[in-house]
Amino acid sequence: QVHLVESGGGLVQAGGSLRLSCANSGSISGFGRMGWYRQAPGKQRELVATITSGGSTNYADSVKGRFTISRDNAKNTVYLQMSSLKPDDTAVYYCSLTQFGYDYWGQGTQVTVSS
Repeated sequence: QVHLVESGGGLVQAGGSLRLSCANSGSISGFGRMGWYRQAPGKQRELVATITSGGSTNYADSVKGRFTISRDNAKNTVYLQMSSLKPDDTAVYYCSLTQFGYDYWGQGTQVTVSS
């Protein structure tokens, strides 16, 4: 059974940085596309960034140049380094894994950016 657990969220001032981690257990390490999505109050869940098993990345325009996604296949973990945070980045951030046609989600971690 695949289990994704996010960590690293919290409260930060605008302009600050945070690093989110997502530990993945139960899946085949290194396979599949992993990503981060976020959902702000009253809004739909949106893509933040994804990374393939080969390391190809994709970012939402709103985070390009500020966020970096990476993965450590040996640790079966994906990271999201967030810098120059803005109040608009406030949301619950969810880790995702797409593997062999199935989508898996973590429980989410809250990121709050104060102005």
